Amino acid sequence: MDEGLPAALSSALAEFCRHLAAERALSRHTVRAYQGDIQSLLEYAWHAGIEDPAFIDLTTLRGWLASQHQAGAARATLARRGAAARAFTAYAHRQGWLAVDPGPQLGTPKARRALPQVLRRDEINVVLADCEDRALRELAVGQRSTAALAMRDAAVLELLYASAIRVSELCGLDTDGLDRGRRTVRVFGKGRKERVVPVGIPAMRALTRWEEVGRPILANEHSEDALFLGARGGRLDTRTARRIVHVRLRAADLAARHAAGHADPDAGAAPAVRDAGPHAIRHTAATHLVEGGADLRSVQEILGHASPATTQIYTHVSAERLKATYRQAHPRA
Repeated sequence: MDEGLPAALSSALAEFCRHLAAERALSRHTVRAYQGDIQSLLEYAWHAGIEDPAFIDLTTLRGWLASQHQAGAARATLARRGAAARAFTAYAHRQGWLAVDPGPQLGTPKARRALPQVLRRDEINVVLADCEDRALRELAVGQRSTAALAMRDAAVLELLYASAIRVSELCGLDTDGLDRGRRTVRVFGKGRKERVVPVGIPAMRALTRWEEVGRPILANEHSEDALFLGARGGRLDTRTARRIVHVRLRAADLAARHAAGHADPDAGAAPAVRDAGPHAIRHTAATHLVEGGADLRSVQEILGHASPATTQIYTHVSAERLKATYRQAHPRA
């Protein structure tokens, strides 16, 4: 923690972060975000003459957020930092550091929720078909390591779209989390909450091929029980998984352009497949489920959302896509 803070504030920050990691089981990324926000709050408090968390009050919280606003922080950032401040003061109150919790009285602007990026069905179909073609080509050529990576990439894309799991959940999968008989995968989401998600036949086929043919080629003493492996045999990390998605989408777009006679991406033609990351694949899968008639409660369980309000955005995405199609197709739109 920041050694520049007074001992009481530094100790409070350290204990709060330990609470987030150990008791709430939040990811390292989330804990790091909380730590940055609360460190900023405590530094503001210290510069205001406060050296102990017992003296943090509503005026302190409002002054800190006002300084953030004056510094140009976006509404979404202010909303996140306000939520972090409320979590910290609630914990401080429970620990007895604060006689009264000022957090519930803190008002913050609600972040404007932009509709998530969603690929069309034809786009995701092009991507998955290109991944499959690449895996079959590399298998036919006989380059073992290259073929194994191609099979892995195909399984990664198929599973992300089939299950709508997060990239961190995908990378955390172990081999025993896959149930081929029931065609399900067991994942651990935010807060280490376990859920079982159905997987379609094409995805299970790609996963089975990867596990039986591709994975043994890359596996070594560092692999342990990880389902997905990196090129050196260790557990696939989230950065590499994100790169796989971007690379495979760009490759599918290039292949589709070439097939259509528009191989030059700078020629002005619209992309056959837009670039996107793993979270956009998750949004895509959820939107396609809603468009296909799935009820929101089921989609919420598949996605692992704690609140149905979080899942509600996919109804807006579907409505916007429907309106866009109407505007393009109807002569009097």
